[in-house]
Amino acid sequence: MLRSEPHLEASQPPRAPAPRTVAILPVWARWGLVFPLIILNGWLLLLVLRYFQPLVTIVLAATLLSFVLDYPARLFQRLGLRRGYAVTGVFLLAFVLLGTLGVTLAPVLIGQLTELVNRLPLWLDSGRQQLLLVLQEWDIAQNLPDDVTGFLSKLLTSSATQLAAQLSGRLQSLTGQVFVLAFSTLDRVINVILTLVITAYLMLFGESLWNGIFCWFPTQLGNQVRRSLNQNFHNYFMGQIVLALVLGGALTFTFLVLRVPFGLLFGLGIGLMTLIPVGGIVSIVVVSFLIALQNFGLGLEVLGLAVLISQINDNFIAPRVLGGMTGLNPVWILVSLLIGVKLGGLIGLLLAVPLASFIKTMAEMLRENGSLSGDVA
Repeated sequence: MLRSEPHLEASQPPRAPAPRTVAILPVWARWGLVFPLIILNGWLLLLVLRYFQPLVTIVLAATLLSFVLDYPARLFQRLGLRRGYAVTGVFLLAFVLLGTLGVTLAPVLIGQLTELVNRLPLWLDSGRQQLLLVLQEWDIAQNLPDDVTGFLSKLLTSSATQLAAQLSGRLQSLTGQVFVLAFSTLDRVINVILTLVITAYLMLFGESLWNGIFCWFPTQLGNQVRRSLNQNFHNYFMGQIVLALVLGGALTFTFLVLRVPFGLLFGLGIGLMTLIPVGGIVSIVVVSFLIALQNFGLGLEVLGLAVLISQINDNFIAPRVLGGMTGLNPVWILVSLLIGVKLGGLIGLLLAVPLASFIKTMAEMLRENGSLSGDVA
């Protein structure tokens, strides 16, 4: 039996590692292989989320609430309270504030909303009459035929009547749905209680939970993902809340000084819509249009002042509040909002922009470093 010589075995050169086929492909080919896998995994994830839809919504809402309420809890901790006492104090303070607003402010807003629904047909008729007066003056100045003027008048009348009927029906049904959502079934009450319970547990034990999740990531990747998520969500939600409070308070004060009809409802409504990107400017235009139906001059005045206050808020306060926010192109903001509404409804609408900003941040890290984790072979 032949034996190989030891010196021959030692003199053999080490074998070169087998070439990695994927690594030698061009970038576009690698993305062409990875992209279908991403779409497939995303589709499977959506199926799982839809199967557990009520639970997913509750967990997301609780996570969002715990994230927002964590800041006053940390403030209480800085004052010397333990974490458990700080969380309890935040919940008690939140319940007291919500109860006070529910007793004092909510009845006024509900009364103004009901009165607005009842007055809306009259406002639409007033707007139609103002347009007819403008049309008649233009007709006299341009010397148009009577047939053209009569046709336009009939068109305005029929359009205003149909619009009044549709808007009144929609607003009345919406008002009814608000009451149904507020005082309806036991199932919704149980969901609210579960959301609050999960929120409390996340505030108490969330740190260890996130540590347990991110320990499965490679060290550098986990740190980058955690830092990016915290930065984007912190800057977005806390910034939007501050901007909404400032804009809502300033517009409410302005509307009350100008004696705008339903000034409290309109001012707080615009502030609430500011929590959603582009919601502030859209609500300003809608409110100005509604006021212009009754008084065209007041509507223009409201539009000008509201846009001025909004621009001051965006250009002077927003840069200080949203200092580290990763900028997103307005087109991507709109796309992310549409996708968020399609996938998650209201929760998806609230989470769309910070998640899109997080994806943008991670994509930039991938492009700059070539890899999200330097310690992964």
